[in-house]
Amino acid sequence: MSRIGKQPITIPAGVTVEVKDLLVTVKGAKGELSHEVPGELTLTKEGEQLILVPHARFKDAPPQNARELWGLTRTLIANMIEGVTQGYSKVLQIEGVGYRATLEGEDLVFSLGFSHPVRAKKPQGISFSVEKNLVTVSGIVKQQVGEVASRIRSFRPPEPYKGKGIRYQGEVVRRKLGKKAAK
Repeated sequence: MSRIGKQPITIPAGVTVEVKDLLVTVKGAKGELSHEVPGELTLTKEGEQLILVPHARFKDAPPQNARELWGLTRTLIANMIEGVTQGYSKVLQIEGVGYRATLEGEDLVFSLGFSHPVRAKKPQGISFSVEKNLVTVSGIVKQQVGEVASRIRSFRPPEPYKGKGIRYQGEVVRRKLGKKAAK
């Protein structure tokens, strides 16, 4: 049984949750999100809590795919509630001489040592901010924030010899010694 799926989801003040058939809609201060619950699960709202229960096929055993989706769906709904209340953000750090990022309108333009500037278009629901060598990607959908941050990091991942490139803030890059260590 899913330990995560068994936990009820508490609804904080200022958030409204509507459960209509298999569609869950969460509205909060930062926006509105919706998610379709799989047919193998039942979602009920009891007071200020959401409870997710799998359908029992036999006496006490739900089908295998219901058990697999139980914890995942609970986590996705909890992430939606956290997204519309607090939001999500990832901070990227740019390391290297001459490496920099600037905002042009709502898009990011990077100077990363290539012969051309690298542009990152702003997707809907995501916002960028730049301070010195830090780029902050923020939004209300956790998966989308992570994907955009990963795509930006892939423009110039940190290399192991000098550590130049784009990395997540707090990420540790294993450094190699290079040719000097071979002697």
